[in-house]
Amino acid sequence: MGAGSEKWSGICPAGVFAVIAPVFSPVSPQAEALSHIFVITLLVCAAIFGIVTALVALCILRFRSKPNDPDPIQITGSERLEFSWTAGSILILVWLFVLTVHAMNVSDPAPDRPADLTVVGHQWWWEVRYPNGAVAANEIHIPTGSNLLISAEAADVIHDLWVPQLGRKMDMIPGHPNLVWLRADAPGEYMGTCAEYCGDEHAWMRILVVAQSPADFEAWEARQLQAAPPPGSALALEGLKVFREKTCVNCHTIKGTDADTSVAPNLTHFASRETIGTGVLTNNAASVGLWLEDPQKIKPGCHMPNFNLRTNELTALTAYLETMK
Repeated sequence: MGAGSEKWSGICPAGVFAVIAPVFSPVSPQAEALSHIFVITLLVCAAIFGIVTALVALCILRFRSKPNDPDPIQITGSERLEFSWTAGSILILVWLFVLTVHAMNVSDPAPDRPADLTVVGHQWWWEVRYPNGAVAANEIHIPTGSNLLISAEAADVIHDLWVPQLGRKMDMIPGHPNLVWLRADAPGEYMGTCAEYCGDEHAWMRILVVAQSPADFEAWEARQLQAAPPPGSALALEGLKVFREKTCVNCHTIKGTDADTSVAPNLTHFASRETIGTGVLTNNAASVGLWLEDPQKIKPGCHMPNFNLRTNELTALTAYLETMK
């Protein structure tokens, strides 16, 4: 999903992502190397399949037995033929091995510096930490044209960070951070996912990478360091009260308030994100209301309970969250 791609609307069906083939449209040297070796291997395998299928069909049609035919002459083998296909197979494997080593060197160069940012996999959401202290959730903003070294970590079980258009897969193992390169050479939005089964809502553990020009990225990063604006209306102020009374402060952080816990996504700039629930809903007032009404109905198995909010509480809390730009 690159620049100019259609935005999510309403509840996003998982099939939307299944019909996209981002592996074939890389926008970084790392992803291009992987796509290149994949396409070559696919073509080689297709050619072998075609040759074998044609030979089998030829044998069936040309040498099929007819009534009263004598038993066919038994051929024990041909050394020349056996040597030819053995040598040919070895040469193909050696060629693919050389291409694979080259792709590995391009897609996964040795780390030469500390990580540029940290991505932590949770059940079932993503935490993104920047060196300057900025913290985001479910969206990775990066500047275009830069090789970023990502520290891939896990808070609970094994996850796997994979953004097909930008780089390789990388396992995220609790207690054992791994490093992976991430780069985008064109501005745009690139969809990623968790590629390791991690529990009930594994299928709805999407991540969005937003590649911006260096100037736009710096502006976004500066905004992320700012505290949340104070409630600008009586309704939003009531929403802040509901946020505190319903123990949301025990899980979420909102910079500038007494909410300072990282068990769940940081909500300081919640309203500026494109989706809710790591891709399951488009982020707008109607979707926020649906989510708050019963998170378990929208994303069964998620760790946010149903607080059974009254209508006035739901309206106020929605209004407050919508101020988090």
